[in-house]
Amino acid sequence: MKIKEAELLIQSQLTAKRFEHSLRVAATAKELASLYHEDEKKVELAAILHDYAKDFPTDKLKQLLVKGGFPEELLLYNQELWHGPVGSYIIKSEHGITDMDILNGVRFHTTGRAGMSKLELIIYVADYIEPGRQFPGVNEVRKIAQSNLSKAAWLVSSNTIQFLLQKNALVYPDTIHVYNDLTRSLFKDIK
Repeated sequence: MKIKEAELLIQSQLTAKRFEHSLRVAATAKELASLYHEDEKKVELAAILHDYAKDFPTDKLKQLLVKGGFPEELLLYNQELWHGPVGSYIIKSEHGITDMDILNGVRFHTTGRAGMSKLELIIYVADYIEPGRQFPGVNEVRKIAQSNLSKAAWLVSSNTIQFLLQKNALVYPDTIHVYNDLTRSLFKDIK
């Protein structure tokens, strides 16, 4: 799928505000791809498509999670987590994208996971730091993303977990796993 084709596709699926967010994520991801020597076209495509299912109604998201064979435990967590897996399912089943890096970039952009590829890390970080985002801690992650992608992703997971804990919200296991995975790789003396 070409970039312009992907832009038109998601523009038809998203609100204007969410579409603009996707374009900012794509621009941010492309910058990170250049900085970290990742395939810019693949990164840009994954970034544009990352929120494909974001505006789907709750019932449709539930139905597609089940149809896509995703873990049923996802239904026990906040529905903000559902659009990534559903989006990856739709772009594969309906739009023929089979590149696992792109599919996983879309699927795990909200939760993260242990063992993320460089492309996945870029989408995970770019979604968090795109210029339209303004919340405590984002500028620190933006700065670190310029020199250490893994540490930026670690901060994304750490900040996300802290935010959820402050709200007494459930933390999806993949988010804990990415935090632990990156902690082990960044801080070798941690057990």
